[in-house]
Amino acid sequence: MINDKGILIRNIYYMLSYAFQELRKNNYDEISKEDFEYIQDLFAEILYKGISYQLKQGLYREYIERHDTLSVLRGKLDLNETIKNRVKRRQVLSCEFDELSEDNTFNQILKTTAGILIREKTVSTKRKNQLKSLMPFFDGVSVIDPFNIHWNMLRFQRNNQTYKMLMNICYFILDGMLMTTEAGAYKMATFSDDHMNRLFEKFVLEYYRVHHKELAAYPDHIQWNITDPEEAIIDFLPSMKTDITLHKGERTLIIDTKYYGRMMQEQFDKQTIHSGNLYQVFTYVKNLDKDNTGLVSGMLLYARTQESIAPDLDAHFGPNRIMVRTLDLNQEFDGIRKQLDAISLEFQK
Repeated sequence: MINDKGILIRNIYYMLSYAFQELRKNNYDEISKEDFEYIQDLFAEILYKGISYQLKQGLYREYIERHDTLSVLRGKLDLNETIKNRVKRRQVLSCEFDELSEDNTFNQILKTTAGILIREKTVSTKRKNQLKSLMPFFDGVSVIDPFNIHWNMLRFQRNNQTYKMLMNICYFILDGMLMTTEAGAYKMATFSDDHMNRLFEKFVLEYYRVHHKELAAYPDHIQWNITDPEEAIIDFLPSMKTDITLHKGERTLIIDTKYYGRMMQEQFDKQTIHSGNLYQVFTYVKNLDKDNTGLVSGMLLYARTQESIAPDLDAHFGPNRIMVRTLDLNQEFDGIRKQLDAISLEFQK
């Protein structure tokens, strides 16, 4: 297949390239020209190129705490263990010391992810062999359980900044696509809706930042328009953070992106827009436009996949305009670009 859940796989690459600007550099250029039968094959190619580039820079090393028995003192003496050795007539010192090592979490994640892709049947033989050719460089690196990775504990600094995009790609693969069988083996599933939703949101935001610099595009926190903010109820209200807010002059467009396997909900044999989504964007608009100026509009932007019916709405709720649009991801990227540009032009009219 050349699509995944109705999305052209090449378009997933383009979405990733906006979400992670690193993918727009020269060493990844050729990826956009290739056709991938499976999404796992796309990730294998990205990982191969990313690891190859990292090897040229050198694998990241960090200090790891070691404990060893040595003939001479190194680091800090472990007195208790040294005494035990002397009692046993062993003329060695028990030492605790820090050692620069490639066997750290970052490289362990790379090796583990590559190993899983090598064993994955939907990855082409060509890309399996490419990844295998890199494995000798990871001889001193351990494999870890992908379900026990503490992703939120990863910390990036000057010496490992080049790993940031690679760690995000590994996260998409391991957290978004991996499952276990009853026998405890790892198996690749389809890309999860939750991860696609976050990728879709990030892609749309970065597209406007890159191609429409005349618009101020960023996520925004909206305060509840409450008469008496000192009332205790304010503590129990959920926070309101938009996916994307576009500003130009006095006008504002709030875009709430949504990715579902099914865009429409069915009630009483009738297909309708998800009511919760509409209430959400309506709430954002009304609380931001406290004076009812009509200068704030809202849009639900659905990723269109395989459904024949695409939600569409353009209505005024009081002075505020609320729209529902769909972005067809199962078309050439030029078509996606035109749809996003059209939204920008419509907002700036």
